[in-house]
Amino acid sequence: GGQALLPMVIRSCLFYGEADPALPAERPYPIFMNMPGLKIIAPSNAHDMKGLLKAAIRDDEPVMSFEDATCWMTACDVPEDPDFLVPLGKGEIRRAGSDVTVVAIAGAVNIALDAARKLQAEGISVEVVDPRTLVPLDREIILRSVRKTGRAICVDPAHETCSAASEIAATIAEQAFGALRAPVVRVATLDMQLPSNPHAEKPLYPSVERIIEAARTLVGTATARPRAA
Repeated sequence: GGQALLPMVIRSCLFYGEADPALPAERPYPIFMNMPGLKIIAPSNAHDMKGLLKAAIRDDEPVMSFEDATCWMTACDVPEDPDFLVPLGKGEIRRAGSDVTVVAIAGAVNIALDAARKLQAEGISVEVVDPRTLVPLDREIILRSVRKTGRAICVDPAHETCSAASEIAATIAEQAFGALRAPVVRVATLDMQLPSNPHAEKPLYPSVERIIEAARTLVGTATARPRAA
């Protein structure tokens, strides 16, 4: 109730996609999103990881940090400024576009960017939004993008049911329904137990191919419902 301060940072990792039976493939941040008073960050690169983590350490409330292991081996420029911060609750447009908005979580941002580049060759312009912080969620940057494009895809490494993608999709449906030219689509991990076989496991996660298929479908059905004035 705001009567006491609890400055605390809990660091966790998202391990998935390795088909290792000794290392469970878990992306548990949706569980903690349902705990009021707990802030949650899920960066997509080392640059934001540094800025968000420093901001979390300086925050007076508890913050959970989820580091996506699929991003660990990706190159990224990281500021050396000891006071470099990324504000909690502020998303980022990773790629500007006009036809489809893709809101991607953590490592899914990099997959979304790959899909956007391939879709550009087909004449489909994709805007990629990286929330960076899941709680508090930067709803305004998401809604502003969707109102511009009229179409939305929510990409999330977590299982689809009760996921961050589901919360974002609900926000869009509630606050930007009049701007939608097609239904909101979720591209998340399928709701099933993950196998230890890599050939069986990888197709269950969000992929470039699944995002491309969703974007093609949205653009192809866009005339079904006119954009609101």
